[in-house]
Amino acid sequence: MVHATCAALLLATHFATSLCPLTARLIPVIAEVGRAVVRFRKAELTPQACHQFETQLHDQLRELGRLIVEWTLNHIEPHDRRDMPKQMCFQQTWYRRRSKTPNRKVATLFGTISVWRMLYQPLHGVEPSIFPLEVRLGLEAGLATPALTERVAQTVAAASQSVVLATLKRDHGVSWSVATLRKVVAGVATGIEPHRHDATVSQVLAWLKQADESRGNRRPVLAVGRDGLMLPIRGQACYREGATATVSVHDRQGRRLGTVYLGRMPEAGQETLSQQLTALLEDVLRQWTGPLPRLAYITDGGYQQTRYYRRVLMRMGDPSHPGRKLKWAWIIDYYHACEYIYKMSEALFRDAKRAQAWARKMCRWLKTKPRGIFRVLHSAAAIRRRRIVVGAKRKQYISAYNYLRKRIRFLDYSRYRRDHLPIGSGVTEAACKTVFTQRLKQSGMTWKLEGGQWIVDLRVIQLSGLWFQVYQAYLQARILPSMGTHGCAREKNARKAA
Repeated sequence: MVHATCAALLLATHFATSLCPLTARLIPVIAEVGRAVVRFRKAELTPQACHQFETQLHDQLRELGRLIVEWTLNHIEPHDRRDMPKQMCFQQTWYRRRSKTPNRKVATLFGTISVWRMLYQPLHGVEPSIFPLEVRLGLEAGLATPALTERVAQTVAAASQSVVLATLKRDHGVSWSVATLRKVVAGVATGIEPHRHDATVSQVLAWLKQADESRGNRRPVLAVGRDGLMLPIRGQACYREGATATVSVHDRQGRRLGTVYLGRMPEAGQETLSQQLTALLEDVLRQWTGPLPRLAYITDGGYQQTRYYRRVLMRMGDPSHPGRKLKWAWIIDYYHACEYIYKMSEALFRDAKRAQAWARKMCRWLKTKPRGIFRVLHSAAAIRRRRIVVGAKRKQYISAYNYLRKRIRFLDYSRYRRDHLPIGSGVTEAACKTVFTQRLKQSGMTWKLEGGQWIVDLRVIQLSGLWFQVYQAYLQARILPSMGTHGCAREKNARKAA
């Protein structure tokens, strides 16, 4: 099919009659697509020929999309500035019409385009000027369309910025600098964070409903966990502790239906994470109308975990019975407790095989026998009285023994299993890896607190399976400019006052 044939066919359609300028721009690209098809069919069929044909077709189709998007966006506003409103209100500030100027760096899924848009300046010269077309299109930082912004945010949540920039160049024909990428990521991360909470509450409520309707002889379980890990912080030449939290729902058969994640960069006292987790739990329990599930808090015995249990969970009120406290079962992670049994065995026995055998037996008692922790501590104390343990081994034994003795109330694994409660914090331990380590602790990486939090905010939304809901809520909540005149507004206010 030659160029003249393509032109004749396209110009004969109703589409070409109504969109003649766009058709004229598309004809050369469509003709090139036709020539590529003809060349491929005439050539010898080989893997190399197929690869070349598909690659060329992809590039040409992307160019078609770029031309269509560019033409469409440039024909939304009237070309004559007098057809645009003289004044416009945006975020309670009035702006006046000036002239059209080009933005030649608008990135789309199909490539970079130029968009001509009308400039509006503030009447009083205080606020920065705006481009109403960019606001209504939802261009992030005036640089990327909503569709490409979503693609960038999802990619940057999983890959380093060098990988993201290479992906943009390869898949979308967009060449960005690091500064441009960070500007777009900052905008979208800051914008979607306020919508994460409501989506998270809705997701947990949906899982609770599914768990309540499931078959089985157990009560559904709402399981909460939190943990911390050390992160490399730029400019401070040290590692500081970040924190993550998880909320999971288990059905009547003990199956975990899903988990939502929270994460915060290092902060003194981890107050922000505690506030987010508390708000999530309170809203879920207040909005839940079914029977109250079992409430489990599974962590290790760290300072922040203990502090949160004593200051928040022990005092949390039952929304369905004012004045009554909720009963949270704090469960020290079984495998964490086993680590301290192994530390005691190493201090008590010189023979490694005997130490391993005793530790395995004590871990089995701890898990299966009623009041198993008392049996473990009694056995350890009896062996300690018959042996001389000095030096570093003595300190190791005392430290492990005291850790278990002080937390006896939270080590009753026989009862927890009888009540069908989870006894391991594997979900929360894994969250440290999936939320932080896989993305923020790659080779040579260091982070500023603000930049790291942008990535964490995007990552927890993605890992929680809430991306579509949160991003659509963000787009829907964008504030749009309204048309009118400042004088008309004053006149209306005067009439109301009269």
